[in-house]
Amino acid sequence: MSTIEQFGYRQELQRSLGFADLMIYGLIFMVPIAPFGIFGNVFSVSHGMVALAYVVGLVAMAFTALSYAQMARAFPMAGSVYTYAGRGIGAPVGFMAGWSILLDYILVPSLLYLVAGVAMNSFVPAIPVWAWLIAFVALNTVVNYLGIQMTARITRIMLVAELAVLAVFLVVGAVALAQGKAQTGALTPIFDSSGFTWSVVFAAASVAVLSFLGFDGISTLAEENREDARRLGRSMLAALGLAAVLFVVQTWVAALLTPNRDDLIAGGDPSGNAFYATAEFAGGHWLPVLTAVATAVAWGFANSLVAQAATSRLLFAMARDRQLPSFLAKVDPRHKVPVNATLVVAAVSLILGVFMSGRENGVGELASLVNFGAMTAFLLLHVAVVVHYVIRRRSTNWWAHLVAPVIGFAVLVAVVVNQNVAAQWVGGLWLLVGLLLLGGSYLFGRKPVLPTEVK
Repeated sequence: MSTIEQFGYRQELQRSLGFADLMIYGLIFMVPIAPFGIFGNVFSVSHGMVALAYVVGLVAMAFTALSYAQMARAFPMAGSVYTYAGRGIGAPVGFMAGWSILLDYILVPSLLYLVAGVAMNSFVPAIPVWAWLIAFVALNTVVNYLGIQMTARITRIMLVAELAVLAVFLVVGAVALAQGKAQTGALTPIFDSSGFTWSVVFAAASVAVLSFLGFDGISTLAEENREDARRLGRSMLAALGLAAVLFVVQTWVAALLTPNRDDLIAGGDPSGNAFYATAEFAGGHWLPVLTAVATAVAWGFANSLVAQAATSRLLFAMARDRQLPSFLAKVDPRHKVPVNATLVVAAVSLILGVFMSGRENGVGELASLVNFGAMTAFLLLHVAVVVHYVIRRRSTNWWAHLVAPVIGFAVLVAVVVNQNVAAQWVGGLWLLVGLLLLGGSYLFGRKPVLPTEVK
């Protein structure tokens, strides 16, 4: 079994997580009821083919998960795609991969808090979105500071609660369908000839993949995994597969029951309340209250709790390699967590979340930016697999080390090309800033260098 000491690092984080902990962490990060919060946006962009958007998103993420599993075996360290691209290709590429996924990881907690605030505000309008946001940030920061074991225990409880709420919605939805409340044909959520084009499907998938982002967060806990590194990759695939089944089933039922379909497709869902309107149509006023509270707790507490943990580990890994300010690499001696990185994530989430809460379509804008950063980093991940295994190691495992990464790369390119134009511009600007920072590091004699692997 490889250890981080082989790659020039000291073991500072606590190894206490097993396969079940990692898989549950991934499920919580993805949120079993994630489609509740972005259902309206995916419905609008997909022209009602929500289930199809999630199936395509699953295909893209499945190949990415395979590449993650391969690189996790080779480099069992914190840092996710930053580590894999840096070790697999070269330190400068690793910096750009880390910089790209920072756009995802830094923005994800803000997005989660914002969705939670919107959900809570939908039935307690007297308390503004920003106030809910502050409460969630404070709570999660305290829990994360208390250590990864505390986080793991809480995620188990939250997973059971989310699955219970999802079961209630599916049962009520099934009853409503049996009563004849369906607003369209049974196959429309997966294929509608009147609105189907590949550009529509990939554009919708570029939004839907937001629900899948999180399985990759498991890789940031590599230095807290107490088992063989291969279990890390298996936990990613298991979490992704389970989440995909839940996403497709719930969006299929919701899409069949969505009222005012044409208005939603034409006008979108700037308020983020489309799913709750569907829930009320299916089961009465109590169901949107239940699902809104569940969404708020899932996104604002459970999901953002693990997102903050993952983001802090990425900052820790990059700072440890002197590619971000060194104070982010400080580990609390008692709780064994990257304390400064955790506090920075909390501060950024708070400031950005409050700012975006005042924008008309803050949820949609943040979601698009998050997805762009992740997809760009995943492209570099697939390249890293080919370079490390096929070119350097002369691997003959053609499926895992060449065919699967190439297919994954091609699918992600299609998703990125069909993303929101504004997200492409802002994401492109983010990459440009990263390139300038990289160039500046060379100019001032601080080029990216990773600790030398011990033979």
